[in-house]
Amino acid sequence: MQLVIGNKNYSSWSMRPWVLLKNAGIAFEEVMLRFDTFDANSQFKTAIGKINPVGKVPCLVHDGLAVWDTLAIAEYVAETFPDKKLWPQDAKHRAHARSLCAEMHSGFTALRGACPMNIEASLPEVGAIALRDKPGVRADLERIETIFSELLAAHGGPYLFGSQFTIPDAYFAPVCMRLKTYALS
Repeated sequence: MQLVIGNKNYSSWSMRPWVLLKNAGIAFEEVMLRFDTFDANSQFKTAIGKINPVGKVPCLVHDGLAVWDTLAIAEYVAETFPDKKLWPQDAKHRAHARSLCAEMHSGFTALRGACPMNIEASLPEVGAIALRDKPGVRADLERIETIFSELLAAHGGPYLFGSQFTIPDAYFAPVCMRLKTYALS
């Protein structure tokens, strides 16, 4: 199994399946493609284009199958390794977890726009400006706080759905990194 990714420092999309596979203890080979200009003929686009038709990372390659998009990768891994229990076992909790992953997948655009992924940086001044000037960032953070507090209260932690690391934990890991990088409360 190979996971083709970009730099996890800058790519939350690449970070999610990497965190999922690592925490689940699933063996894989990490193949990192260097980001460059992203032009159609760039080295990055040429390399990833040979692996999947959309030309984006991440992409999981397993037994000749290429699976791209973090949601598809998460579902494939959960089905391929059912013993890892990557979704909550209770059907209602599982549906809730899937809804949260979909919300993360398509949402929190104000936070993403104002606070780009950069794990290695320390940018509290940028975070302070975003909090002061961008109501959308404040709204995104309020929603994240609600999600975290409700889930931890309902399931007892330490993970979002209790004592087992699940796909939603991998999905929200980049948010936690943004909170740290930008010193967002």
